[in-house]
Amino acid sequence: MIEILKTGLYDTIQDNGRMGWQEFGVPISGVMDRYSATLANSILGNSNYAAVLESVVVGPHLKFNQDTVICIAGADMSVVLNERALKTNTVYQVLKGDILKFGTCKYGCRSYLAVLGGFQTEIQMGSRSMYKGVTADYKLFKGDMLSISKISNNVSNSYSAVKIDKTHFETQQLEVFIGPEFDKLDNNTQHKLLHTKFTISKDSNRMAYQFDDIIENELKDGITSLVLPGTVQLTPSGKLIVLMRDCQTTGGYPRVLQLTEKSINNLGQQFIGNKISFKCLYW
Repeated sequence: MIEILKTGLYDTIQDNGRMGWQEFGVPISGVMDRYSATLANSILGNSNYAAVLESVVVGPHLKFNQDTVICIAGADMSVVLNERALKTNTVYQVLKGDILKFGTCKYGCRSYLAVLGGFQTEIQMGSRSMYKGVTADYKLFKGDMLSISKISNNVSNSYSAVKIDKTHFETQQLEVFIGPEFDKLDNNTQHKLLHTKFTISKDSNRMAYQFDDIIENELKDGITSLVLPGTVQLTPSGKLIVLMRDCQTTGGYPRVLQLTEKSINNLGQQFIGNKISFKCLYW
């Protein structure tokens, strides 16, 4: 078991999401940055679908009540184990009684803690991903106890590590495809959409990223249609919304663009106030 001694800004258990329930209005959810979460699991030899602990900007303090092996990927949050600094993308053995603390971000904004065998928290609708109304809690709280797998006594501390390309965290150009309603925009609006640097709004969260900039348009709400993580909606008032992992399954706003999976992961590591732009593929 792992005990939450102190929570961060927003800590949750996530895996790759809750597939097959969208027709009932249940969001996919899952890790915001699948690239980093998959990297942490892969380094440990876990399944890519193993549940991890996702932290945003400021992470938690954790006490390990059993031995295990860990890897931290994604944002570098200046993590220390018993006051000893740890590197990201590196395997470490953790012993019963050890204290793991997350500090301030050096780059990125979402960090992923993987444990050998994955977190063994509740499964609802085929996933351990926390979501309000589906799992018992929508985030982690001080005092929570997290179940993890037992490990054999012969597991050694390998200190194996992987180097990554930090452009994953630094890129501010997101690759997109045109959306179903893109052609309803006039040429001038299309040009603005693809040549504007948008500032990420403080209203951004796991459900959607919003932007401070306005794109004036003459679009009208359409019939309710399918939306997915990465769908870019443009409201008649000019507000641009990028749906993320916890997004609803249908929406009426025009779908003007669709982020690639890579770009969803990139955007999930961007801070409020950062500027991004769109690069359209195959148009």
